[in-house]
Amino acid sequence: MKVAIIINTSWNIYNFRRGIIEHYLSLGDEVFAIGPRDEYSQKLEDFGCRYFELPMSGSGMNPLKDLILLYKHWNLLRVIRPDVVLTYTIKPNIYGSIACGWLSIPCICNVSGLGTVFLWKGWVKKVASTLYNYAFKKNSWVFFQNKDDRIQFLEAVDLDRRKTGLLPGSGINIKRFTYSKPEFSEIPVFLMIARLLIDKGVYEYAEAAEKYLKQGHRGVFWLIGEKDPEHKRSIDLDKLAQWEQAGTLKYFEKVEDVREIILKSEVVVLPSYREGTPRTLLEGAAMGRALIATDVPGCREVVENEKNGFLCKVKSGESLYEAISYYADLTLEQKMKLSQNSRLKVEKEFDENIVIKLYTEKINELVNKNLK
Repeated sequence: MKVAIIINTSWNIYNFRRGIIEHYLSLGDEVFAIGPRDEYSQKLEDFGCRYFELPMSGSGMNPLKDLILLYKHWNLLRVIRPDVVLTYTIKPNIYGSIACGWLSIPCICNVSGLGTVFLWKGWVKKVASTLYNYAFKKNSWVFFQNKDDRIQFLEAVDLDRRKTGLLPGSGINIKRFTYSKPEFSEIPVFLMIARLLIDKGVYEYAEAAEKYLKQGHRGVFWLIGEKDPEHKRSIDLDKLAQWEQAGTLKYFEKVEDVREIILKSEVVVLPSYREGTPRTLLEGAAMGRALIATDVPGCREVVENEKNGFLCKVKSGESLYEAISYYADLTLEQKMKLSQNSRLKVEKEFDENIVIKLYTEKINELVNKNLK
């Protein structure tokens, strides 16, 4: 069987879809990794995939460029003729669905969060909804990562609910992200990992950190995430420099192995405005870190308030500050309980084997149906 995976970065394919790739390679099937070339493209080939370059920007809409991108999706899939195509992220979901529909290839889309277009109003949301309406009439199945996303998506897009399902995010390899008891300290390390976008809550994180430190509390606030100055919702990079200079945040643009920095932290924080099922919270929880996140779709699937962490109000640096302060005042026994509960929740609900099982069942069903 030929399985094609299309995402807007090779990095994403290598880091987040490795489990399903390993599964099909172990069966002797061919796996085609399709996406823009980056430093992980060669790693995908070394891993056993057949890599095909497909340049695309992760954000922005340009009608001419997007028409060319649609043609490239169609042409690549026409040449490869996979038995099934798995798409992730907005553009592959839309243009991969259309191309697969034209070529009569089963296509399974993963809507991993509704993205900023669904947070906005006006013509941008209308254009996105129109594209989705046309594209998703062409595909075979759509996975959502939380029930709120599915409900809101179906309100905006004319999609048959019977061809949709739910996944526990991307899942997490619990053998790779192993439990490690936090090094509880009088100077706790708080860690946020996210793209440097407004909607990820970076400003709220800085506001909460600034107030916490000004109140005389001891703590360290780390921020990891790639800069994206071309994105319309990018944070002000001059503000980032000011936070660093003032000692409010310690910023790392990139780390080779995120596990190493999670090990050095005590709490993983994500004050996002909306998520699918946030990978950074899953990674932190798998390694036994307490979590602090906003009470929004996606985050509240991973964070159980006062059980493995705390939920705060969205777009509120004050509420985030209160949650951070509350955590800092807990006893070591209470902090340890949060740590253990995080790991148990991931083992029970977010093991990537659950995701692989759901995918393989749907792939087998669609491929067998297409052969008839």
